[in-house]
Amino acid sequence: MSFAWLKKFMPRSLYGRAALILILPVVVLQLAVSVVFVQRHFSGVTHQMTRNIIFELGFIFDQIETAPTMVAGLANAGTSARPLGMEIDDLTQPIVDARVWFDFTGITVLEGLHTSELPVTGVDLITGGRDAIVGLASRHGPVVVRFHRERVSASNPHQLLVLSVMISVLMTVIAFIFLRNQLRPIKRLARAASAFGRGQSASYKPSGAVEVREAGQSFLNMRNRIERHIEQRTLMLSGVSHDLRTPLTRLRLELAMLPEAESADMLRDVDEMQRMLDEFLNFARAGAVDAEETVDLAEFITHAVKDSVRHGGDVTLNPLDGTIELQIRAGAVRRAVDNLIGNALRYGDKAVVSVLIMDKSIRITVEDDGPGIPEERREESLRPFTRLEPSRNQNKGAGVGLGLAITNDIARSHGGVLRLGQSAKLGGLQADLELSR
Repeated sequence: MSFAWLKKFMPRSLYGRAALILILPVVVLQLAVSVVFVQRHFSGVTHQMTRNIIFELGFIFDQIETAPTMVAGLANAGTSARPLGMEIDDLTQPIVDARVWFDFTGITVLEGLHTSELPVTGVDLITGGRDAIVGLASRHGPVVVRFHRERVSASNPHQLLVLSVMISVLMTVIAFIFLRNQLRPIKRLARAASAFGRGQSASYKPSGAVEVREAGQSFLNMRNRIERHIEQRTLMLSGVSHDLRTPLTRLRLELAMLPEAESADMLRDVDEMQRMLDEFLNFARAGAVDAEETVDLAEFITHAVKDSVRHGGDVTLNPLDGTIELQIRAGAVRRAVDNLIGNALRYGDKAVVSVLIMDKSIRITVEDDGPGIPEERREESLRPFTRLEPSRNQNKGAGVGLGLAITNDIARSHGGVLRLGQSAKLGGLQADLELSR
């Protein structure tokens, strides 16, 4: 049997699920105890008390039946009724069954009296206030008997239920306080992990239960290893790229001394190697954890587009629907936006940039009129050093295969994602750079 349909009704937060685990058993136990209590105390005890009152009513009714007249019968019955806490009189108005809707013990009282051997004409549990009024049909005429309601119902039966509810609420509050203290270290660990996923190194110290401390310490060890790995990769790529610049510069100078006809092809190769080194450096910087800063989104995107236009690109920025201040690693995000605009202009003739502000994220979209990327190869194109088929190149310079990979890493380091699709307006590639706010 599948319970997948229950997932949409379950709380999503850890607090909500923990509260449900805590409160649900208490509620179920409360309902079970209440049902048993109502069945055994309300119904059982009331039934027993009703039978006792039937015996007393039967004793009084026999005195009326055996008397020669109504007056004598009422006198004899009244003498016997006073020690029993009852009043008896002849009936002036007919008695009908009456009870309030929440008087559950009244159901048992009415049923017990009407199923007895007494000629009960009606039982009124409302008119007499705290008294019960029972109508009887004697051979001399109708009579009415009044007695206190507690004679047929348990005294203050609600007290046990109220006490049970109050204790349950008190224990739930106490348990929730302890539960909150146990969940607090887990939430701190989740915030630290979420911050690290966005490229931030938040302060975190393991605390809480033993298992939570172990998980927190494992997270710290993992974070330290990843940071060391990023630092070593950055230093290695930066060092290699820097060391190769000197021999390339010498080679360029030596080629400049040769006739242009002989050195043209070799100079193009040197330029290609220089461009590849620049891409490697960008790839190394993409993993570096830079300091975050607060930027105005509209100003940030406008400057990026103006720089592309200044370098000869046909780039259009759609009007922004509002703007916000965003805390990001500005250098990395600027590099990601430049990569997307550069790819759009390399493989197409024009690019369109638009920004969508959402509740928890912002989306920067870059569209072009180029050939696009086939759907089956979009995931592959996000891997480092991946080059697509030459037909996408359009003779505008081959890439190294790192632009989209760098952009994807920057998006992930900001808790976002890079999505590739087809532009509905221009027909080329549509790249959505989504960053969390």
